[in-house]
Amino acid sequence: GHAAFTAMRARGAQVTDLVILIVAANDGVMPQTVEAISHAKAAGVPLIVAVNKIDLPDATPDRVKQELLQHEIQVEEFGGDVLCAEISAKQGTGIEKILEMVHLQAEVLELRAGATGPARGIVVEAKKEPGRGVLFTVLVDQGTMKVGDNFLVGLPDGKVRALLDERGNSLERVKPGEPCAILGANDVPEAGDRFYVVENERQARELADKRRRMQRQQQIVGPKQVIDLDNLAELMSTGDLKELPIIIKGDVAGSVEALAD
Repeated sequence: GHAAFTAMRARGAQVTDLVILIVAANDGVMPQTVEAISHAKAAGVPLIVAVNKIDLPDATPDRVKQELLQHEIQVEEFGGDVLCAEISAKQGTGIEKILEMVHLQAEVLELRAGATGPARGIVVEAKKEPGRGVLFTVLVDQGTMKVGDNFLVGLPDGKVRALLDERGNSLERVKPGEPCAILGANDVPEAGDRFYVVENERQARELADKRRRMQRQQQIVGPKQVIDLDNLAELMSTGDLKELPIIIKGDVAGSVEALAD
């Protein structure tokens, strides 16, 4: 399961300014923890460590910090420069401390984003819901997005019909650093696509059409081989079948992409 979602972890590290690495105090450093560390390093994003589940009787936070040393993650307590907080997500312990660390790190890194002008951002996830249409999550990194804005997102275009927060509540506008779900695209975008607000519907449609034309031109046009159950065994025995196309059906675009990879 963890191996299939490597692509999704990598994308997460690439779209953020700061990674909070959550390690369970009772489990210690697991293979998925090592993978998350490598993605953060590859993306050049600084880490803050959160040692979770400190409320459990078998929790050993110091062992976790020792294990992190093997992966070149040296917390401040051990003479390093990586901020670390001991937390319990279940009981709410240490959450304020880790939020303070995020603010402190953001100030040190001088992370700034302009809230004026048209919004732009990156798609985190996308899906199609029965009765609602295309719903995709965007992390805004510049400008302010409002209901009614026309946009271009990868190949699809559309108009913002609704903005929703993480609990499904309606929003009127979204500023940089805020995640939101958007309703109104005419097709499902790819996870990782860039999102741009444009002046009007005509501009959005023209740009989307131009992108689709370019994609069609890039696709190699060759003779298509029809494969069905009747000729499958024959094609395999003669060696004509080099690859078998498979349709993957999933709930969201990101997991389909990860499985396809």
